[in-house]
Amino acid sequence: MNGGYSLAQIGLHWLVALLVPVQYLTGGSIERTHHAAHMGLTPSYWDVVQHHLHNYAGMAIGALMGTRLVLRLLQPPEITARATWSKRAATALHGAFYAAIIGQACMGFVASYFWFAIAPYHVVGSRIILAMAALHLAAAAWHTLILRDDTVDRMVFPRRKSSAENL
Repeated sequence: MNGGYSLAQIGLHWLVALLVPVQYLTGGSIERTHHAAHMGLTPSYWDVVQHHLHNYAGMAIGALMGTRLVLRLLQPPEITARATWSKRAATALHGAFYAAIIGQACMGFVASYFWFAIAPYHVVGSRIILAMAALHLAAAAWHTLILRDDTVDRMVFPRRKSSAENL
């Protein structure tokens, strides 16, 4: 197996992967609660719960992605093969994920607590992240089902310490 990621990096990856769909499932509650409030109505209890879940899960995602970025800088993945166009594309997509998701969390925080006018850009950001996630999943399927290589294994099984590190 090629080099891989640490257990912490893998855990953070999958935690974010589980929280991101929560954002898409609860995002509609934001508009409904704000619309009700502007109309002088009381938002539904469930919409308020989803609104809070969306806000706090978004902040958690931002913090988790910030932690992932620090770990990636401190513990870069082991790369053994020469960089090909697909590896450069994967590196670019991963960098874009960090920028888009951290930026999205920041925009959501600003929209929730300081300046709601940024909210339309937050919606555009969610669509960009959705497209990137679809591309990411397609690439994972390609590596697993077509190329049958160990690319996905790197994000499932933690890298082993080299024999020099075990001494």
